[in-house]
Amino acid sequence: MRKLSRAECLAFMTAQPRTGKIATVRPDGRPHVAPIWFILDGDSMIFTTWRTSVKAANLRHSPWISLTVDDETPPYAYVKYDGMAEFFGDLDDLRHWATLIAGRYMGKELAEAYGKRNGVEGELLVRVTPTSISGETDIAG
Repeated sequence: MRKLSRAECLAFMTAQPRTGKIATVRPDGRPHVAPIWFILDGDSMIFTTWRTSVKAANLRHSPWISLTVDDETPPYAYVKYDGMAEFFGDLDDLRHWATLIAGRYMGKELAEAYGKRNGVEGELLVRVTPTSISGETDIAG
């Protein structure tokens, strides 16, 4: 097992379009985990969520998040990304980022259609500023 540097962690997060698993805290203290598509802007993470989603409600209560991105094939690897979330941007920003995220996960040919479909009133844009980024590789090595 080998620890990843911060630069290696960020490279791992962007190398392939892996789904992230984001953990937030409900107002009653119970955890909530959900899959997300995301993109990095420097070392900040950006994703979208619907305004009435559990994630959005939890982030209004507490902006702290924890995300895991992993490689589920041997010899296995993961990155853990902790940070503070904030809602930001207008509808144009939302369409821009939704299109970039779609391009990462669905390919350039579907990016614009996805951006239009998800860049609508009611969808929220979230930026997470990291407080800690760590990871390991060759876990089964």
